[in-house]
Amino acid sequence: MARIALVQTRTPATHAAALAHVAPLVREAAAGGAVLIATPECTNVVQRNRSLLLPALKTVDEDEGVLGLRALAAELGVEILIGSALVRREGGGAANRSVLIRADGSIAATYDKIHMFDVDLPTGESARESHAYTPGDRAVAADSAVGRLGLTICYDMRFPHLYRALAQAGAQVMLVPAAFTRPTGEAHWEVLLRARAIETGAFVLAPAQGGFHEDGRGTWGHSLAVAPWGEVIGRLDHDEPGVLFAELDLAEVDRARSAIPALANDRPFAPPALGGMSLVRGAAE
Repeated sequence: MARIALVQTRTPATHAAALAHVAPLVREAAAGGAVLIATPECTNVVQRNRSLLLPALKTVDEDEGVLGLRALAAELGVEILIGSALVRREGGGAANRSVLIRADGSIAATYDKIHMFDVDLPTGESARESHAYTPGDRAVAADSAVGRLGLTICYDMRFPHLYRALAQAGAQVMLVPAAFTRPTGEAHWEVLLRARAIETGAFVLAPAQGGFHEDGRGTWGHSLAVAPWGEVIGRLDHDEPGVLFAELDLAEVDRARSAIPALANDRPFAPPALGGMSLVRGAAE
């Protein structure tokens, strides 16, 4: 069994304030015995005004929040998954990047969010993440103290083929740090996370941003831990900052995948023809 902790935050609008906000929660998680501590998307800053945000971004090696959490990992002797830090890319532009930190403070792996949240919601809210960030182009699985992790971020959860690829690469625990909007969070958050767990026979861990932030953004919270059979094994049923603990037994992954061997039974197939008429005619014939 491995004890993990999901940190739920209401990240402020500056880097210094964000680190001051998350650090005590990480210390609380470590004091509770967690060997892996995961934080939400946008752990290092939440600032919707891009004219303020983008000039303030630094590379992952210079970012105040990343450096502070690396130091905490080394001090506390725990692994920390920074669900994401908004950082400047080494080649220019910006990235929404997960950073997995070893217990000695070094960086084990990074993952740049692949799927950009470009939507117009029924509530009138809109988002164009691709206007600020360059999407990643590779899936990332990395070994940790609690098993092999599949790294994803927020909107990625709507693309099940990503999780299937991670599971087939050996991932036993899927990380889904998020800053989910409140309307979509209420409607889809839990059901999507449970579906990703069932489909892959993996644990799904989703630390979340919650509440109304300094920049006016509202996020859903309700951090969640789901077991490979799809049952919820831990939740924060609110949007306040806090820490959620869960115990992971990787034998549950093996049991779920043996009971429903969907990963082993996967088969390649040709996609359907474009347009519905040819399919209808073929069926009639």
